[in-house]
Amino acid sequence: MNNSILNISLNRGTARIKAALFLGIIAFVIAFSVSVNSTAIAELLRPAMSPEVLSGMWGRVSCAFVMGIVVSILTYFLLALPEKLQSRLVWGLLAIGALSAFYSFDLSFTFIGNKIPFLISQGAVTTIYVSAISILLAFIFAMLGATAKLSGISILKGIGDFYTSYFRGVPLLVQLFLIYLGLPQLGLVIDPIPAAIAALSLVYGAYMTEIFRSGIQSISMGQWEAADALGLARMRTFQKVILPQAMRLIVPPTGNQFIAMLKDSSLVSVVGVWDIMFIARTQGRADFKILEMLITASIIYWMMSMLLEVLQNRIESHYAKSLKH
Repeated sequence: MNNSILNISLNRGTARIKAALFLGIIAFVIAFSVSVNSTAIAELLRPAMSPEVLSGMWGRVSCAFVMGIVVSILTYFLLALPEKLQSRLVWGLLAIGALSAFYSFDLSFTFIGNKIPFLISQGAVTTIYVSAISILLAFIFAMLGATAKLSGISILKGIGDFYTSYFRGVPLLVQLFLIYLGLPQLGLVIDPIPAAIAALSLVYGAYMTEIFRSGIQSISMGQWEAADALGLARMRTFQKVILPQAMRLIVPPTGNQFIAMLKDSSLVSVVGVWDIMFIARTQGRADFKILEMLITASIIYWMMSMLLEVLQNRIESHYAKSLKH
């Protein structure tokens, strides 16, 4: 069964040609808008044009035209391939294009090579363990928040509603500063890493509370009624019957929250946590190589996010199989 949103076949006939031309025109417009004649693409036309012509309007149009032709040809041949191979090749080509754009910058790759070991051994490790601890605590906060909101006890529901309203309504960066700078006003001095973990876990716990609540409410009332008929207490029914079924719907979206938290953890650098962003900013500023370090940090974040996406896809596949039984 085809479950695609757009049930369109582009691998044959005029549809394939139209798709290739359409994407070629889009590539031309984008390339013309960003002046690709000042990038590495201009090297393709340098043997045929003088530097003066290449840097002018004619060079701009020519480079954009070459870009459009290349995209059209690639699209035409890609559409003839199997769908899975198409998506992988497109992903790979776009990744190469993004990395090529970085390569066209005036970067010191020697400097990047010297800083990468420290950026990974200190920055990436700190980012991962801060995010991992935070997501575990957020899982607990979400469970407590969802339980409170569904408890049927007005006081607990009020606490749960306030928790989700406040921590979802106030930006993460503000929460971080309030915890790190505000708690000492109450006599509780907190180090940067515990402050970062507290802010991340509380904020993401509030978002995940709604995931837990919707997952629990998705279980039909017949499950509760059957447990009541067997004489099970409500709390035991929740623990043994409802929650195990709800987890099949709760766990996969939690992976998205972890990926988002991994990226949002870059904010903790403002309070002195030696994560990827802190090291990239300080090391780059010290040697006036801030662009090199920021690009390197972005690639490391990207690689970690891709690894988490692979793990998330495996988890989703596992729970998708369990939902079929």
